[in-house]
Amino acid sequence: MITVAVTGATGAQGGATARALLAAGHRVRALTRRPHSPAADVLRDLGARVHHADFDDRTSLDVALSGADSLFAVTTPFGTDTSTETRQGKALIDAATAAHLGHIVLTTAAHADRGTAVPHYESKYLVERYLHTSDVPWTVIAPAAFMDNYGSGWTLDGLRDNTFAWPMPADRPLALIPAADIGAFAALALQRRDQFAGRRIDIASDECTPGQIAEILAAATDRPIAHREVPLAHVRARSADLAAMFEYFTTVGLDVDVAGLRRDFPEVAWHSFADWAAGQDWPAALAPAPGPR
Repeated sequence: MITVAVTGATGAQGGATARALLAAGHRVRALTRRPHSPAADVLRDLGARVHHADFDDRTSLDVALSGADSLFAVTTPFGTDTSTETRQGKALIDAATAAHLGHIVLTTAAHADRGTAVPHYESKYLVERYLHTSDVPWTVIAPAAFMDNYGSGWTLDGLRDNTFAWPMPADRPLALIPAADIGAFAALALQRRDQFAGRRIDIASDECTPGQIAEILAAATDRPIAHREVPLAHVRARSADLAAMFEYFTTVGLDVDVAGLRRDFPEVAWHSFADWAAGQDWPAALAPAPGPR
């Protein structure tokens, strides 16, 4: 049994990792800035110990990491900016090094080490490079595009109108992974330190074109969903960062060895996009928002 500190524990990747570790019988310290949130209460009910931790508060990190064996580290620029993400990621690594942890598993992004020029990939890679200079054994897992994004945001808005609006051509493949598989893979790496230390692994569980995604969503939602390509200029007007990411997806693509991952790590129980879509509560997700009374 190991004790793992999990950052972003009330978010998608951290929450999935915490649940996978708890299910395997390990001790989890769920690190969050919102220890009294409903998501934190769920983790408590599952057996995690919830700790307040803020990347900009070194004392809170020192307290939360003291006595832990390992760390699952996730950073994000969303809600702040890329320079903040890099600074906070380095601060977390410094705290983990000072706590003499035995292993850090950092999650970043597939291809972040390939000079993508995507701002939030570049900031994550700066954190990766800093991790390499630490004295703590490390593993970097680098997920492909998140399946979970297809059940929220502008995608969900489009599905309500029977449209899969996505800023890629219908026939361009994209590597995909759900948060549950990221968490399962992270938990595997944390439990097998000797096998994974010093490795950087791009991970994905399926590859689909937007046209195929639309067909799968149509079957899962029982709606006549059709793909519509959103112009990159429309995305760029909202976020230059996301526009750069979709341009990379379209022109270069995410080359991830899905078949090799499924062969080498069957314990993860990888989900296809069809598996993920079939497991969503689409009637609730697609229900119209209640109007004003």
